[in-house]
Amino acid sequence: MTRRARLIYNPTSGRETLKRSIPDILNVYETEGYETSAYCTTPAPLSAQLEADRCTRDGFDLVIAAGGDGTINEVINGIAPHLDRPKLAIIPAGTTNDYARALKIPRSDFVKAAELIKTRQFVKMDIGKVKTTSKERYFMNIGAAGFLTEVTYEVPANMKSVFGSLAYFVKGAELLPQIGKVPVKITYDSGEYEGTASLVFVALTNSVGGFEKIAPDKKLGDGKFTLIIVKTTNIAEILRLITQILNDGRHVHHPKIIYTKTSKVVAETLNDSQLMINIDGEYGGDAPAEFTMYKQHVEIVADLRNMNLSIDSRDAITVEKESEFIEGVSQLEEE
Repeated sequence: MTRRARLIYNPTSGRETLKRSIPDILNVYETEGYETSAYCTTPAPLSAQLEADRCTRDGFDLVIAAGGDGTINEVINGIAPHLDRPKLAIIPAGTTNDYARALKIPRSDFVKAAELIKTRQFVKMDIGKVKTTSKERYFMNIGAAGFLTEVTYEVPANMKSVFGSLAYFVKGAELLPQIGKVPVKITYDSGEYEGTASLVFVALTNSVGGFEKIAPDKKLGDGKFTLIIVKTTNIAEILRLITQILNDGRHVHHPKIIYTKTSKVVAETLNDSQLMINIDGEYGGDAPAEFTMYKQHVEIVADLRNMNLSIDSRDAITVEKESEFIEGVSQLEEE
């Protein structure tokens, strides 16, 4: 039986260079036995999500999300609500490509990213769902509140296109003096925190905003969020924490940090302050917010040779044909 694959791509991603690679990307999947077609997203709201939902209901075997983390988030939101879900492949073409970074998907060559399909390697990845005052959204990488959300919203799209991750550092430095104290109540599996916080992370991978040591001990597919609460609003302390994140991940032991694993998080404010929730880099509504874990929910093409998987998630790894897996790995190593 012929397998069907649908490429959903954002034409403005990759500084608009992605469009030129579409024929080569489709050819990779064609040679691997997929009948392929492509959908170019539009400026209409949730364009990628609605197309992914249609493909899922129509029984496609593989959906390929080509774009930045926002496009991938939309595609996952189209797939995740269904009982029968297609497998997902990712062609990273955004500014930071945090999710592709965590899955060790090539980020500098669109065709190389597509060629991971040759190895027949798939892993079932955890997905989160957040319910806020106005929205319900699935997310694949990060839910956050506080200072980080302001940085994300403040960086203009054209600045991200030109400067990439550097744009976030520039804007972050500019906003540091504006950090305010937000009294919060954060409830999680093993406890509760009441007090002020400048940042709250609910992470599914170890990569956030280009930082790869936000959650240095994160095991993908373990069914747990990494919860990080930054209790300090002191600029000097925050700068020291950023240095530790960049260097060796020692921030997890800082006395002004709560660092724990949990399967559920509830974030509330203790007064009438607004606490905006950021979901994979986009506004996801205001607190109160409830984060729920969907363990090993979406099966994704990945480079399993380099991924940091949990022991418990080894049974989530699938290889379509062992001989083809070995052959595919050899081909990629030679290239």
